[in-house]
Amino acid sequence: YLPYWTFDAQVHADWTADSGYYYYETETYRDAQGNLQTRQVRKVRWVPSSGSLDHFFDDELVAASKGVRGDLLSKIEPFPTTSDLKPYDPGYVAGWVVEQYQLDLVAAAQRSRETMDAKLRSLCASQVPGDTHRNLRVSADYRGQTFKHILAPVWLLAYVYGRKSFQVVV
Repeated sequence: YLPYWTFDAQVHADWTADSGYYYYETETYRDAQGNLQTRQVRKVRWVPSSGSLDHFFDDELVAASKGVRGDLLSKIEPFPTTSDLKPYDPGYVAGWVVEQYQLDLVAAAQRSRETMDAKLRSLCASQVPGDTHRNLRVSADYRGQTFKHILAPVWLLAYVYGRKSFQVVV
């Protein structure tokens, strides 16, 4: 069993950005032989835009293991559903190896906030009208933040072949 933290938060975000709308102008130029040619050149018209977003982050996972490579764990996440979690019972883990938390709450909360901030920025970016955008600024207010720690059943295989060590997670 591998340790994880999960984090929930309700967030309200206000955003501003420059919305870009594509348009085309015909440009005249001379080619290598000196002949007059025309081509369509894409330009961008920039206009200010703003908006707001409300979002609930539910069970954002942060692995609390330092013994298993994070890139491998991210490939088996998210787990089917965290709504099926059961309260801790020693009988569930009897006879199995259970790793202790190697990432404390403060460090896990910081990682979770970084992940939530990146997802929030992406959600806000998807609201910006137009064909493209620049100078996206997001101001977020997090409320109702909660956490829990869980143990996730993960099969782990580690072996050495030659001079290289390998890990497999399922």
